[in-house]
Amino acid sequence: MKTAMTYLDEANAVVPKMSVEDAIAKHAAGDGVFIDVRDTAAIADSGTIKGAHRVPRGMIEFRADPEMDAFYNPIFKKDADIYLICGAGGQAALSGKTLHDMGYANVTNIGGFPGWKDAGGPTEA
Repeated sequence: MKTAMTYLDEANAVVPKMSVEDAIAKHAAGDGVFIDVRDTAAIADSGTIKGAHRVPRGMIEFRADPEMDAFYNPIFKKDADIYLICGAGGQAALSGKTLHDMGYANVTNIGGFPGWKDAGGPTEA
């Protein structure tokens, strides 16, 4: 039987994690697609990365699958550099594993939004 920790361990084994400082540098250079996978209420409470796309974890599969016409979001490209953030890093890891399993090659977990904000990364409401 799998546990939540089993899923997290599996996700962390295939989704690399990047330091917030390196992620801020990527963002400043305009590199990659930044996605906040938290739900709308969490983002409304704290804000998010400036310019980040908002795709809740529960919608990742639908938004990332081009065959889901009504839901697909064209920000998802198989060869894009995708950087995921959430509240603490767990949802980003799990979302990254899902994208990895769907054939997305360059997915990185950049951890939790509080770390981004504390490090001085650009934010928006």
